[in-house]
Amino acid sequence: MSYEIKDPLWTGNYYNEGMDPEVFDKLKEECGVFGVFGHAEASFLSYYGLHSLQHRGQESAGICTSDGSQFHYHRGMGLVKETFENDKLLDLAGSIGIGHVRYSTSGESGINNAQPLVFKYKEGDLALATNGNLVNAPELRKKLEQLGSIFQTSSDTEVVAHLIARSKHEKLEDAVKEALQQVEGAFAFLFMTQHKLIAALDPHGLRPFSMGKLGDAFLFTSETCAFDAVGATAIRDLNPGEMIIIDENGMREDRFSEPKQRALCSMEYIYFARPDSDIENNNIHTVRKQMGRQLATEAFTDADVVTGVPDSSISAAIGFAEQTGIPYELGLIKNRYTGRTFIQPNQELREQGVKMKLSAVGKVVEGKRVIMIDDSIVRGTTSKRIVNLLREAGATEVHVRITSPPFQNPCFYGIDTPSREELIASAKKVEEIRQTINADSLYFLSQEGLVKSIGKNVETHGMCFACFDEKYPTNVPSC
Repeated sequence: MSYEIKDPLWTGNYYNEGMDPEVFDKLKEECGVFGVFGHAEASFLSYYGLHSLQHRGQESAGICTSDGSQFHYHRGMGLVKETFENDKLLDLAGSIGIGHVRYSTSGESGINNAQPLVFKYKEGDLALATNGNLVNAPELRKKLEQLGSIFQTSSDTEVVAHLIARSKHEKLEDAVKEALQQVEGAFAFLFMTQHKLIAALDPHGLRPFSMGKLGDAFLFTSETCAFDAVGATAIRDLNPGEMIIIDENGMREDRFSEPKQRALCSMEYIYFARPDSDIENNNIHTVRKQMGRQLATEAFTDADVVTGVPDSSISAAIGFAEQTGIPYELGLIKNRYTGRTFIQPNQELREQGVKMKLSAVGKVVEGKRVIMIDDSIVRGTTSKRIVNLLREAGATEVHVRITSPPFQNPCFYGIDTPSREELIASAKKVEEIRQTINADSLYFLSQEGLVKSIGKNVETHGMCFACFDEKYPTNVPSC
């Protein structure tokens, strides 16, 4: 048998470039940041921290350090281990550093947009990195260009750098305050000069951002799992509108804005954060197990085995199984090494795509009624393929349970989501989605059940559910 290989899924030079969204129909990760102040091996700590945050962005990675007199930095396209192979880390001297992993949600994919971004500033060098998205960046960019600013990237992060550069304030922290007061959206920022590190969280607290310590060194990260990787201890989460400044005079707590209604992204609990991370003292694995238990309470159905779609749904599947007494089994196995060899020879073999990413364990599901737990349904294409995988492996019934409400609205805060027209739940009712994905039954966790699972009082702690209920905490573009 021979065939012509055409239309490759892997069309670029690095992981995720040219990936077909129709094949892996999952929400794309945001970004991750990691910062160090006061440790002689800041670059190595940043490397291990970013490696722990790799799930938040696989498109590019970068680290910038300061030795007290000058910056040393390196950025590259691809995974952390690919970007910093050989002796790159040895060249990044200094006790202050910030690092970044990126998946582009705004701006083009390319080395120019890889972070940290480094600029010349009136006080010296300035490096910055962020996780999130600025919803008013296009408006600010246009205004700045009219005033003479020349942009080197298409990233919304550069807008903040230009706002800082144009500030008349002498102190960097005052210029940062002024800049952040002009932007709107979700952001966890790290700013660095030769002698100073500044961390800031948006007024709604949309993105997770934590501070920790390793000896006398201060660390900042998008997820606490990065602290575990370097042996650091988490101190606390940053508060909405807060700005922390660290220099030779020590650490100072300040703020650039009064806190607004707390609106932490609910998808961090559902999908993005690693199970070993903690957010607001809630362990992600424990919360997801509770989501599974809540699903079992809301939508029990009799079956022989429960399985989860790796990796984000495993915890919930365990919770569902514990609640119902139905055995949990590894019915689906994830292949973690599909990146550079992923091809799509022709239309007839297009369906092989999901089989290279996931495999059904035939001896586990054959002749069984299977409950399949997943975190979300976006377009529906992947859900259909996974259901069919289980059927092909011999499952007699496939019941799908989703640990989030129907995903109906696009996100403007740093999650790369399709347009509303491409979101299957915005156009179809649950029964129509069930038919589309070829499941025997389908149930989405209720929003009330999600809140109960997380265990936070939304009125006091606050969360963003805009992708489910369209209640955006800030002004957003028309969609």
